[in-house]
Amino acid sequence: MATKNAAQKRAQAKVEYNAFLAGCPSRQLLDRISDKWVVLVLCALGDGPLRYSEISRRLAGVSQKMLTQTLRSLERDGLLTRTVTPTVPVTVSYELTGLGESLHQLTRGLRGWAQNNMSEVLANAEKYDAETELP
Repeated sequence: MATKNAAQKRAQAKVEYNAFLAGCPSRQLLDRISDKWVVLVLCALGDGPLRYSEISRRLAGVSQKMLTQTLRSLERDGLLTRTVTPTVPVTVSYELTGLGESLHQLTRGLRGWAQNNMSEVLANAEKYDAETELP
């Protein structure tokens, strides 16, 4: 069996990681990182490390269960680190990794776009709803 050079391996990876294919792992990753809580956690941690309670206060409406699940999945994927400091009481903080920071750059833009364009989106939805109302 012939060995592959680096360029061939990269080309093969591009074929294997095609999010348009149903079984592609990158599709699962896109699903996970497009979750609203993931985007908001990344944005919150973009300013630096935070404790759990600080993240919870910033993300109005997130349940304890959902925040814990989100933080665990981000830690598992290598997007943030969880640091436990042995104090009384124990201090736990979360911080973006380099990989998480690179994703944060994208989510920050997405959050900004949503905030800047919300009025227009709402106006369009209202207009659409008025034009398509059932008699």
